[in-house]
Amino acid sequence: MALTIQGIYPTSYVMYHGDEPSVVDKAVIEEGQVCISVNGQELVTLMCTPFNLEELALGFLCAEGVISGPDDIHILTVSRHERCVDVWLRDAAYTPPTRRIITSGCGGGVAFEEISRLHEPLSSTTTITPAQIRTLMQSLHESAVLYNEVRGVHTSALADDQRLLLVAQDIGRHNTIDRLWGQALQQGLSTRDKVILASGRISSEMLNKAAKMHVPVVISRTSPTSLSVELGQAWGVTVIGYARGRNFRVYATPGRIRASATMS
Repeated sequence: MALTIQGIYPTSYVMYHGDEPSVVDKAVIEEGQVCISVNGQELVTLMCTPFNLEELALGFLCAEGVISGPDDIHILTVSRHERCVDVWLRDAAYTPPTRRIITSGCGGGVAFEEISRLHEPLSSTTTITPAQIRTLMQSLHESAVLYNEVRGVHTSALADDQRLLLVAQDIGRHNTIDRLWGQALQQGLSTRDKVILASGRISSEMLNKAAKMHVPVVISRTSPTSLSVELGQAWGVTVIGYARGRNFRVYATPGRIRASATMS
């Protein structure tokens, strides 16, 4: 096994086949705390897979409204041990809010009435066919390098209606969306009118990030939550779940699905 892959932690375990044990040298996905400080003050500690932290920090800061793009950053440095990202803004007077910790799971609950007012319904001409959904989800599965190596990790991708443009992997579902946004910022790639594909559950926080990115279609191999379905309806985001093989379920804004026969 290629233990040089970033994001995995070499280990061994005892494997039982019935009553017979054997020692296996393998690996697990790496998890760690990573702090992001802004203008010398710690903003947040993320539980994440500690690698490629520039993209994670960029996407997170953009999602939180701290920056609108890379041009707002004067200096960004990552500590030698990949445990802290130090960001200095061109706006030297900016003071971050109180430090908080975000886990690799779901955030706290929030009322629909409160969060639904964050965005106007998306205006987008983006459409997608069942055949394109199947092709993109297969590409997502094939791109999941860390998952195929050690399991226990989420994979997300940014795509147009033909191919994957960016891929991100992390122990946190939400972190993968921040990583996609960070990569897009690094490469000068617009996220508007694109498609997000995810291996894990679609939460309200993930849908909120997608709406901020002006992404009108979110597709997952598994389920959306009730709040993400409601927000998809309120914000005009097409929410697709259980996209496996030839089947998928459209939970919100189904008008962007067009018949495969209309493909040009």
